[in-house]
Amino acid sequence: MGIAERLTIETPEGFTLGSVDTSATPDSPGKKEAKEQIEGDLADRLFDLHELMMANEDHSMLLVLQGSDASGKSGTVKHVVRRMNPVGVNVASFVEPTEEEKQHHFLWRMRQELPQPGHLAAFDRSHYEDLVVPNVEGEIDEDELSSRVDDVNDFEAELLAERVIVIKCFLAISYEEQTERFLRRLRRDDKRWKFNPSDMDTRDKWDIYQLAYANAIRRTNTEQAPWHVIPADKKWYRNWAIGNIICERLEALNLEYPQPSLDLEELRQQLQTHYD
Repeated sequence: MGIAERLTIETPEGFTLGSVDTSATPDSPGKKEAKEQIEGDLADRLFDLHELMMANEDHSMLLVLQGSDASGKSGTVKHVVRRMNPVGVNVASFVEPTEEEKQHHFLWRMRQELPQPGHLAAFDRSHYEDLVVPNVEGEIDEDELSSRVDDVNDFEAELLAERVIVIKCFLAISYEEQTERFLRRLRRDDKRWKFNPSDMDTRDKWDIYQLAYANAIRRTNTEQAPWHVIPADKKWYRNWAIGNIICERLEALNLEYPQPSLDLEELRQQLQTHYD
């Protein structure tokens, strides 16, 4: 069993975030070796497999990163996504929509950031913000929420039909770990800018948001685009797990480098002649 399958929800109908051990490290080789892999072999696999996808241009990939504030979405981008060829990577973050964006369907802005053939797009906060936040804040009712859930499922089915690999990761941290990370931000001059006082309002609704996220996960967990719930209290495990999930999905494509039709001997002779 690969790490992708290990971290896929087994029984989505009854899934709750309260059932997740956020400090667990299933299938990991241990902290030291996992960190070494992230810096070495795993980084090389990510780069090489991403280049294979770029060379073939038959598939692309959408990495969805969701989670509570300070769960490590940006950290995943820094330590995992940035291991790939930057030419073929796009990172987008979807916070509160602008007035212009509000004039469009809520998925409009996501469509502007979808990956080109062979490329990867990482959503550091995604279309799931538009399910969870307005639901918790009372901006939409159950009918509108159900309509948005249907739109999201249709949207992802459309992407899959267009050969976009959709990887959805929820970074699960505990309330206590979020406390520590917020305190760390306040202590450090180079991290304090990340702290937004409005995060405290969201934190006061921790239980409600956990229920809303779990509800969204249950209703959008499909066979072809399942949710991977990542225990994310330990940053090294989060990076190791997501890096391996990406690699497993790319390796399953069994890609080979395309071989263009070239007269190799003639080209060698031309190059040698110019060299001489």
